[in-house]
Amino acid sequence: MAGFQYCIFDLDGTLVDSLPGIAWSIDSAFAECGLSTPACNVGQLIGPPIRQILAHIAGTSNTAFLDRLEHSFRRSYDSEGWRKTTCFNGVIDLLRELQAAGVEVFLVTNKPAHVTRRILDELNLTGFFRDVACRGSQSSKAEVLAALLARWGLDPRTGLMVGDTQEDSAAADASGMACRIVNPTQCEVFTI
Repeated sequence: MAGFQYCIFDLDGTLVDSLPGIAWSIDSAFAECGLSTPACNVGQLIGPPIRQILAHIAGTSNTAFLDRLEHSFRRSYDSEGWRKTTCFNGVIDLLRELQAAGVEVFLVTNKPAHVTRRILDELNLTGFFRDVACRGSQSSKAEVLAALLARWGLDPRTGLMVGDTQEDSAAADASGMACRIVNPTQCEVFTI
């Protein structure tokens, strides 16, 4: 973290493994709609908003069907799916080290605020973040990141974005920030 005053993390796939709960709720949503989940590697799809993921899996852009599927997914995920989320190895130690070094830590995610708070509380991560920015009315993670930077008056040249997808990299690039793409599922201990 040499040279950076603050660090902004993505949540899903970067700090936490949300794949089990997302996959479970996708299966539940398709079953509720009377369908089998088409064969796919859900792990490779995680990152964009859930509606985009569902449209890709279903192979359709039919608005009425996607509304129904997304509603079913959210009901499942908001009640039980989120509980299947786990913290990647080394995350808590890393956040403690950053905190001890005086590095401010923020979170930017596509996940809705109410579920994000539940996950952070459940995994004892809440106290590490100065602010948590969730996608609400913004149309992209780049907009969420830009709003966070503006809200706190952060200079993008003094911060680091840490994520796991091209979307995270593009958001950092759009804001003029350095970015580190990580894959915690590939390593025993999380480091940046």
